[in-house]
Amino acid sequence: MNRAIRKVLIANRGEIACRIMRTARARGVRTVAVYSDADADASYVRLAEEAVHIGGAPASESYLNISAVIAAAKKTKVDAIHPGYGFLSERAEFAQCCHDSGLIFIGPTPEAIAAMGDKGEAKRRVIAAGVPCVPGYQNTEQSDTRLQNEAERIGFPLMVKACAGGGGRGLRLVARAEDLKEALLSARREAKNAFGDDRLLIEKAIVGARHVEIQILADVYGAVVHLGERDCSLQRRRQKVIEEAPSPVISAEIRAAMGQAAIEAARAVNYRGAGTVEFLYDPKANAFYFLEMNTRLQVEHPVTECVTGLDLVGLQFDIAEGKPLALTQDDVRLNGWAMEARLYAEEPARDFLPQTGAITALQFPKMKNVRIDSGVEAGDEVSAYYDPMIAKLIAYGNTRDEARKRLASALENTILLGFSTNGRFLVSLLRDGNFAAGGAGIDYIEENLERLAAPAPSVRALEIALVAATLMDFAPGDLLAGWNSRGRSAFPLKLQYGEECISVVAEATRSAISARLGEESAEIEIIERDSRGLRFRHDGAVKSACLCRSGDAIDVWFDGISRRFIDITYAPAGEAGPGGDIVKAPMAGSVTAVLVKAGDTVRKGDVIATIEAMKMEHKLTAPRDGVVAAVLAAPGDQVAIRTTVVALESEK
Repeated sequence: MNRAIRKVLIANRGEIACRIMRTARARGVRTVAVYSDADADASYVRLAEEAVHIGGAPASESYLNISAVIAAAKKTKVDAIHPGYGFLSERAEFAQCCHDSGLIFIGPTPEAIAAMGDKGEAKRRVIAAGVPCVPGYQNTEQSDTRLQNEAERIGFPLMVKACAGGGGRGLRLVARAEDLKEALLSARREAKNAFGDDRLLIEKAIVGARHVEIQILADVYGAVVHLGERDCSLQRRRQKVIEEAPSPVISAEIRAAMGQAAIEAARAVNYRGAGTVEFLYDPKANAFYFLEMNTRLQVEHPVTECVTGLDLVGLQFDIAEGKPLALTQDDVRLNGWAMEARLYAEEPARDFLPQTGAITALQFPKMKNVRIDSGVEAGDEVSAYYDPMIAKLIAYGNTRDEARKRLASALENTILLGFSTNGRFLVSLLRDGNFAAGGAGIDYIEENLERLAAPAPSVRALEIALVAATLMDFAPGDLLAGWNSRGRSAFPLKLQYGEECISVVAEATRSAISARLGEESAEIEIIERDSRGLRFRHDGAVKSACLCRSGDAIDVWFDGISRRFIDITYAPAGEAGPGGDIVKAPMAGSVTAVLVKAGDTVRKGDVIATIEAMKMEHKLTAPRDGVVAAVLAAPGDQVAIRTTVVALESEK
C-alpha cells in the first residue's frame, strides 16, 4: 500500500543527518532531529525543523536507545524514521519496533536485516542462491577444536571474523597456525564486548585482493537493479579511507557478473530498499567472492550518485512509500569517475590517534565538481563519544585521473584548525604513484604506512613569526606592541608544539616581525588581517595564512599544513611542557583499564593504562623506568585531553 511521507525523524547525527535533510526538504518533507547531551549545539540540530533530546552523551544512552528514539517519533507525530548509517541502521529489533509503532522504516524488512546481519547465516543464504563465496567455515559448531580443524583445512593466511561483526571489530588476520589460538581468543572477547555475541567464522585470506561493492535497489514488487560498483580497497584496519566509482580493475564482463550476483544475494532474503553487497575481487584469478551485505545506506554512497546522476536517499524514500522502481537495469548508465575521501579528526603520525576539541576555523574550497558532505562548522565541538569523521570530500571528473587530482587539490585547500586531521595523509594517498596507476589493494596502506603517514615537516621560522604576529595583537603597519623608540624590540617566546618545547626570540618593528629558529630566520611584513586570515609579504612574495587564538593555544594553517602551538612563555615552573614524571591522556575518552598501582615498579614502554575514544583503544605507556607515585584515574572515568592519569616518583 502506498503511503506518503510528510514528516521524517532522522535517527542519526552529523553529516548523514544533514545529507538526509537535504533530500527531505527537496521533497517537501519536514524533518525532526534527535540529539544527545554532547550534540545539543550541533549543526544538524539547528538545521532541522524540530529537534528532540533523547539522552546522555554515550551512544548507549541516546542514539542506540530504541525506546527513546521511538518516543521522540511519537511525540513529534512523524510518518517515518530514516536510520542513516551506523547506530540503529542495521538493528532488526529497531526496524520491527518502527513497524509495530505504525511508523515507516526507511530501510529493509527486519527479516532481511537479521538474515544479512549474521555473517554466517548470510553466507549460507547466498551460497544456496549460487553466489560465489570465499572458501571458509560458517556453521554453528563453535568449539575451538572445530575452528582449529577447519582452519587447517582452509589453510593460512586466513581471516577470523565475528558473525555479528562490523566496523573492523572482531576481525583478525592470521598468517600462521601458531597464531590462531590467540586470534580466536581476542576476536571472541572483542566480539562479545562490542556485539554481545562471540560467534566466529573463518575465511581464506585472498592475498592482493580488492574490496569491491555493488549498490543495489529493490522495491516491494520484486524488482531489483544494481548501480555498478565502488572500489573501497584503500583501507586502514579494515576500515575504508578512500572510495571510488567505478573500479579501476573491473571489466565490463566482471561488472555484469558481480552485479547479477549482488541481485541474487538481495533476492535470497527478499530484500527491499537500498543496500550494498560487498565482494573480494582477486585480480590474479579474475574471480570475485561474496563478503557481506550492508542493509543500509553506505558512507560512500555519494560516488555512486555522482556517476549515475541518481539521488539514493530520494530513491529510499520512494521505495519506503511503496512506489515501484522508476528505472530498469538498462536505464542505469555510469558516466565519468568519482572519488571520496573521509576527513577525520586524527593524527596519522601518532598511530591515527583520535583528536577532540573545538573547531576554531573551517573553510572548504569552492570548486567545480567537488561536493562536500559535512555536519560541522567553525565553533562546533568534536566529541570523544562518536566517530571522528569531520566531512566527506567528493570529486567528480571525466576520467579517474581528473577526479583524483581534483580531490587532492580540494583536500590541500581545506583549512581546519583546532586539532590535527588526516588531510595530509589523504593527499599522500591520492598522489601516490601506485594508487594513481590503480594498483593499490586492501593491504597497501599497512604495507606502506611509514611513508604514507609521515609526520609533517619540522616547524619553520616563518611559522614562529606568524605565531608571534598572533600573540602581539597588532594593527597592520603599526606593530606598537613590542616596539620602542629605539626601533627594533626583541621579546622571548616559549612554545609547546606536541611534545616539543621551542624557545625563540622574536623581533618587531613598526612594519615587520621576524623570528629565528636554530640557523633559520624569517621576516614577515603584515599587509592585511581579519579575525581569521592574514596576508603578508615574505621574501618578496605575498602569501596568506589562517590564524586563530583561543586562550594560550595558537592554531596556524600555512602552505597546506596546520599546527597548534601552546604559549607557555609565562607558564609557572614545572608546567612549561611535557615531563618524564607524568602520563597524561593523549585524547579525551573513557579509561578502560589501569594496570598499575602506587608503589609498582615500571619500565619504559610498559602499558600502564588504556583509554577508549571514537571506537579506538589507545595504550598509555610509561615514559621511563620508575616507581608509580600515584594513580589519578580509574576504569570508567571520563577524562579530558592532557589529564594526568598516572604519576611517577621524581628521579633522584
